[in-house]
Amino acid sequence: MRWPEPPRGAVLLAIVGAESTGKSTLAAALAQRLVDDTGLACTHVAEVLREWCDREGRTPRQHEQDGIAAEQARRLAEACSNHAVVVADTTPLMTAVYHHQVFGDDTLDAPAQAWQTHCALTLLTALDLPWQADGLQRDGPQVRAPVDARLRRLLVGAGLPFAVVRGSGRERLESAVDAVAPLLRARRTPGRGLFSRLDERDAGPAGRAWRCEHCDDPACEHALRQLAPR
Repeated sequence: MRWPEPPRGAVLLAIVGAESTGKSTLAAALAQRLVDDTGLACTHVAEVLREWCDREGRTPRQHEQDGIAAEQARRLAEACSNHAVVVADTTPLMTAVYHHQVFGDDTLDAPAQAWQTHCALTLLTALDLPWQADGLQRDGPQVRAPVDARLRRLLVGAGLPFAVVRGSGRERLESAVDAVAPLLRARRTPGRGLFSRLDERDAGPAGRAWRCEHCDDPACEHALRQLAPR
């Protein structure tokens, strides 16, 4: 299988995570925040699976998963050809994880990992939001931990850069902004919104490097637990 690849030039930011962790809300909010703070041409691409389920009135069968991943990739590639920054409300990697979760089939893993290399950064939404029912796509709170674990395994296994975003509402958005700000360094406009924050961070004292033994992410929620007062 070969899915459409995004052209070089755009910064592609992926958002993945277990169900009911705020991916769609975060994608839209982050894209708008980047437009407001940077002035760059930025958009977000919605999840194809949600649209598919609404249209068909059911969840996809095993043989239909590849087509959903391909369409997600196609829309992201198209957006990247017209924008400086694209926020992806899931990628083929998410399709691969559900393909394994539902059907026990890992054949989409390798191509999904390969496609994910086009993403400058993957934002993994933490499991700190309460589960909420939402139509056909939601299987229940019991599947969130296994999906989260598999996402981490695939990301770490392929050496893909990712950051965990946590918190609710504005806190979650700020967590995402902090993670993506350094990627836009080369396109910065000094003193403007997002870049003011980056300038302040650069001017501050260097912190001690910390590597997570659980997910290979130096700024994950495990690091925050280490720094939390006891």
